[in-house]
Amino acid sequence: MHILLIIIAIVLFAGLVFWPSYWVKKVLTKYQEPKDLFPGTGGELAVHLLEKLNINGVTVEETKPGQDHYDPVAKAVRLSPDNFSGKSLTAITVSAHEVGHAMQHASGYPLFKLRHILVRFAFYTEKLGSMAILAMPVIALVSRSPVVGGALFLLGILGIAFGTLVHLVTLPVEWDASFKRALPVLIKGEYINDMQSKHAHKILKAAALTYVAGSLASLLNFYRWIAILRR
Repeated sequence: MHILLIIIAIVLFAGLVFWPSYWVKKVLTKYQEPKDLFPGTGGELAVHLLEKLNINGVTVEETKPGQDHYDPVAKAVRLSPDNFSGKSLTAITVSAHEVGHAMQHASGYPLFKLRHILVRFAFYTEKLGSMAILAMPVIALVSRSPVVGGALFLLGILGIAFGTLVHLVTLPVEWDASFKRALPVLIKGEYINDMQSKHAHKILKAAALTYVAGSLASLLNFYRWIAILRR
């Protein structure tokens, strides 16, 4: 019975982690049709919005498929080919969302600045944390010092926890860019009608779920290391 409950818990957690990614892909694909719904492309809308909002010095560029993002270092809105050149609801909505991040940057939105700082260190801290945990048994054995082993353990946990913190901060940043910036701009500017706004809301909500999945996956990884070290 105990094993069955564990299996059920694992299946449910796996569903929470992987289902959002599947659903967001399905939603984005659905609203890529019709491809000529709007008179302008997602790239053209991004340029227009940046000019209208007086956000200077930000470029709009095409990037690889599935890598839509705003780069605060280069100050560039980067859109995948379908969204850069497309005229679908998905293209328009994703474009506005990335401009939403440029709006956050321009206004000095605190969580956006915090996330940018955290992301710069997250890659290195997670790698350092994993290395510290893997090296802990060997170094503790060689040094024969519980203090050294404890220090490595703490370093490892902090490194992995740092990555989890980045995911948790990312979600409200994405939510703000979508629903407090991108969607209001599209609606107030009458770039989309009432029916399209409902579908755009679904697109933005689906995109936010990918970060929920990322947070859950990060928490799962954190728990996995804790479980290993408790053995």
